Amino acid sequence: SEMCIRDRMLILHDLDHQDLECKDNCLLKIHDFDLVIGSSMGGLAAANASSMRRDSDFRLLLIAPAFGLSDSWEGLSEDELADWKNSGVRTYRGFELEIDLDWSFMEAAESMSWPEVAHHTTIVHGSKDDVVSLSVSETVSSISEMVELVVIDDGHRMKKCLPKLESLVSDLMSR
Repeated sequence: SEMCIRDRMLILHDLDHQDLECKDNCLLKIHDFDLVIGSSMGGLAAANASSMRRDSDFRLLLIAPAFGLSDSWEGLSEDELADWKNSGVRTYRGFELEIDLDWSFMEAAESMSWPEVAHHTTIVHGSKDDVVSLSVSETVSSISEMVELVVIDDGHRMKKCLPKLESLVSDLMSR
């Protein structure tokens, strides 16, 4: 898990899947930044920090944020969720990773999957994302005037958004 702070900009990447609440608490302790960038679960953590730090003045750039995480976790059935809860652990395999997730991960996801974004935000989401549905970003952007959604022809890795980041950040910071 890593956070990078450069010139009053916070970038979340390789966010550890184990403790979403811990990442938000770390974000809440950081002061004096203008821009927070988060991708996937890092985007969800950044959105939660926005919801909890309404009095701060910063912008969010969220790349394929994992809104609705608890609603769509791997498409698990009620029986599979019950097995996870009873055993206390489930192994996630994806993106060349194998991670054991404690049930506490799902409990945190249930309470943190749909934060109210309280800052000017640009969400960049791929129309071909097969990990986090574009529909979750469409939902968030439709309920908040603070959120602008930019849809690009890309998957979850969002490599095609890299050349667009400078102009997206410039536009976001001028709002």
